[in-house]
Amino acid sequence: MERPLPRLARSVRLFALCALPVVLGGGDALRGEGTDLAGTLVLVQEGRNVAEGVDQAVVFFTPARKTKLYPPEAVPEMATSRKEFKPRLLVVPVGSKVRFPNLDPILHNAFSVSPGNAFDVGLYGKGAGKEVEFKEAGLVRVFCNVHQQMAGYVLVVGTPFSTSPDKNGTFSLSGLPSGPGTLSVWHQRGELQSQALTLPAKAPLRLSLAVSKPRVPRHLNKFGKAYSADSAY
Repeated sequence: MERPLPRLARSVRLFALCALPVVLGGGDALRGEGTDLAGTLVLVQEGRNVAEGVDQAVVFFTPARKTKLYPPEAVPEMATSRKEFKPRLLVVPVGSKVRFPNLDPILHNAFSVSPGNAFDVGLYGKGAGKEVEFKEAGLVRVFCNVHQQMAGYVLVVGTPFSTSPDKNGTFSLSGLPSGPGTLSVWHQRGELQSQALTLPAKAPLRLSLAVSKPRVPRHLNKFGKAYSADSAY
């Protein structure tokens, strides 16, 4: 069953690292400071490197000093289409809103019971859908109360410095403020891992993240009960 993800600020298991570019939000560091960080992420499953899906991971640096966050100018969307959430992953800064439109000719019901950001948009048909504001940093697991096989993720971060690796696992971040902070990496098939890091880093990093979780995690419906046998249709 779904278990809450540890808060993003909490250090979890250590992992091997390097130095990182800017993808999300905005902050004071974007207006002039210029430390870069770059590296490579490797996914590991049962002791073997896994190349597929590394570009679906998220790498982000959270400075120890407070950084001002700016929600995206355009509200991000996670649509329901052909009984899937598209995109499957959104990364947004704290305080952002996300809209859940329905592009299917059938009913859906996006919801989450993730602590701090639980929501339920209710049963809705084709159309623009509702907006949800995410006020706390953390991972929001999104499901559909009608279709058990549907799963999506909203990663809410307290930093404007976030990126995803390319298909080779290479990533970079730029415009980072010098000084202490926390470097984190997450993938939907693994656990969030974080480690203290002081910038500038002396060399590129090499990150390693274990993955073993199924693509759709085991979960109950929004009432805490098992789905009916026909919920996959």
